[in-house]
Amino acid sequence: MTRRTLRRALTLILATSVALPAASPAAHADPRPAAIDAWQESSTARLTADGSLSDVLALSSGDVWAVGQQQIWDVWKNRGTIRHWNGERWSEVAIRDSTGAGNLRAVSASAPGAVWAAGDGHDGLPYLVRGDVNGFDRVRPEGLRSGDWLGGVHAGSGRVVAVGSRDDNGLIVGLHEGEWTFQVTKEKGALYAVAGAFAVGDTGTAPLIMHQSGGTWKSMPVPSIPGGYLRDIQVDSGKRALAVGGVYRGPGKVEPLALTWNGKRWRQLPLPVRSVRLYGVTGDGKGRYWISGYDPGRAAKAFMLRCEKRSCEVIRGGEVAGRSSVRLQAVTYLAGKQAVWAVGHAVDGKERYTDVVESFGPGVPEPAKS
Repeated sequence: MTRRTLRRALTLILATSVALPAASPAAHADPRPAAIDAWQESSTARLTADGSLSDVLALSSGDVWAVGQQQIWDVWKNRGTIRHWNGERWSEVAIRDSTGAGNLRAVSASAPGAVWAAGDGHDGLPYLVRGDVNGFDRVRPEGLRSGDWLGGVHAGSGRVVAVGSRDDNGLIVGLHEGEWTFQVTKEKGALYAVAGAFAVGDTGTAPLIMHQSGGTWKSMPVPSIPGGYLRDIQVDSGKRALAVGGVYRGPGKVEPLALTWNGKRWRQLPLPVRSVRLYGVTGDGKGRYWISGYDPGRAAKAFMLRCEKRSCEVIRGGEVAGRSSVRLQAVTYLAGKQAVWAVGHAVDGKERYTDVVESFGPGVPEPAKS
């Protein structure tokens, strides 16, 4: 299978999931939680018709950010959206830009008042915004050009990194001390997510992981997995991380893929399911992870994996009337509540999309709320 063949196939797979979520930043460390093993409820961030959420970030239980797009099937009305949860309700936060945001794929923050989002602009250029609960302004790094694509963003102390692709190679855009830098990888392919000093994607035929060292990003040795690709990464430290994605086996055939980092090498993590899609990953900072995705075999139920000590178990959502399928594109850990929220979209019998926020936490699951 050629790189071009796999890239075309992955494009079709990703198109059915609407958006490419970016990496969730490493969670705030707190005491190991009680077992998080139950679906709690399904709710919505109240996007307009045919809306989907691509990424989610919890700074605290009363400060949660989500990004995505609305009216995804209408080329004229499609627009990106930024939503904020204040502990009681979701609200839309304005983007102050006349050109308008298209699909927003990623959200990250270095502090509550310094939130970044990345995706597409309606002017044909990649889209970066920075802001807070009062609104967002577009940031225009000199050097971005038409045809560039951004899939992920990570904002840390004094530094911002966005990743994507340019001319069939990976693209890494960095902001440090007020200066923008651009690096095009030697490797073919694209980068979908970034967290800390790691970025993940694929070459078109195999997984691709980049690591920043000495100010330069270099590819890392990974297990040989033909057809593999990576969509998201959770970084706990320089010695522990988990990257997730899939392995393309042919039209309509995708197997889940997870790679763990121990500070010395990447190893494949055994998974208890096959033929599922893995999209997003988060963690508690202490070696426990939650992976969001989609199970075609039980499409109407929210799907999640919880992994710890190289062992994973499946968590499923409850029945929600009217759903034919639900895809959870991204997931975040709410340290204060010891809970997990996953976002994405549900599809009804008439192929209409509705954004979803699925809650998971300790205790007995409650009935779904419409």
